Amino acid sequence: MTLENLRQRRPHTGELTVVAGAGRSGLAATRLLVERGARVRLLEREPGTVPDETWEQLRNLGVDCVFGEHKPEHFEHAVFVVPSPGIPVARLAPLIAARDGVKPPEILAETELAWRYLEGEPVLAITGTSGKTTTASLAAAMLQTQGYSVFLGGNIGTPLSEYVLGKRRADVLVLEISSFQLQTCSTFRPRVGVLLNISSNHLDYHRDMREYIEAKFRLFRCQDEGDLAVLASELRTPAKAFHLKARQVYIENTNRFAGCRLLGEHNKLNMEAAWQACRFFGVSAANAESAVAAFHPLPHRLETVRLHRGITYINDSKCTTVAALRVALQAMDKPVRLLCGGKFKGGDLAGLRGLVGKHVAEVALFGASREKFEEAWQGTVPITRHEKLESAVRLLNDHAQRGDVVLLSPGTSSFDLYANYMERGNDFRRIVEALP
Repeated sequence: MTLENLRQRRPHTGELTVVAGAGRSGLAATRLLVERGARVRLLEREPGTVPDETWEQLRNLGVDCVFGEHKPEHFEHAVFVVPSPGIPVARLAPLIAARDGVKPPEILAETELAWRYLEGEPVLAITGTSGKTTTASLAAAMLQTQGYSVFLGGNIGTPLSEYVLGKRRADVLVLEISSFQLQTCSTFRPRVGVLLNISSNHLDYHRDMREYIEAKFRLFRCQDEGDLAVLASELRTPAKAFHLKARQVYIENTNRFAGCRLLGEHNKLNMEAAWQACRFFGVSAANAESAVAAFHPLPHRLETVRLHRGITYINDSKCTTVAALRVALQAMDKPVRLLCGGKFKGGDLAGLRGLVGKHVAEVALFGASREKFEEAWQGTVPITRHEKLESAVRLLNDHAQRGDVVLLSPGTSSFDLYANYMERGNDFRRIVEALP
């Protein structure tokens, strides 16, 4: 079966599709499927996270809503399964395995499902361990400055299914896409694919690093010679193993965009990646430069939230990995009072001892995983431990001197104390703004 024929395989009227997870992408996929005539069963383990009126609306649309732990019988007779990005494929596999000679359903990411309903709009898709959201936002700004109408979505917030359901059509679709989504994309073909970097991450989801890397490189698997692949220069060697067909551009940090407000060398790479991707669509250097000059740091990504008593307070709550913490420290040119801690996802903390010793004056640890940081950095800098973020911030505020930076760059996920990294960053902002 050709790639285009495979893409034409969409849920038909009366066929059952099971959507697992009622998050924003799951609800968007459900509504798209209903609108296109499919029969839908929506599974949700924790129905209380969704308003009752939403469940009532879905039932009125004919959706079979099933609550509690997923079971094999929930997937019986399904032709397709659309999992939440947070549900590992390995967890689904035993539930949908072939039984009595019946072919198992095809697993589709919500992005893949929506892609099969697109009408030819070109896609610029961006992935990587870090920098995806900033680069996608920069690319969208460059395209808009050139005069294109742009849809910016995917993992960045608005599911692609919502675009398909909407009335407005865009000239270019800019999508942030994660390894979770890519792992179950089979025909997704961006005209331009960008892979910013790969470092150890999500090994609580993927079986191992090899699976994680393979998921990232699936971004390019359906491209052909008329498409473009933009990759960081250090990915040349691994890219050879995946035999990319698209024209390839390998990027390095440049000083092309001097007027940008974004901190750090890593953001120079993000700007260069966005520019190389947008050149494919005819964006001029002047318009790209104008877009960068007007661009503001995104919330929770090395975002300056206050200058107080000569001390700069920076919110980098989106820093959820050791690799992102390394990048944040490398971006600092002033003494740092560092806030770390949360649910540790793995990584080489001891490998940061040199950077910590060079840039950091003091570390305040909060929440879970405090002992991991303390064990890795003991003897490098003064370290204190705190139950909550607020007491850690107040201590560093008391110790900080004019010219210092108080940096929230946790290096962990937020799920010990907060619902997500945005809530953690907003709490940091609240604490900082309340300092006397």
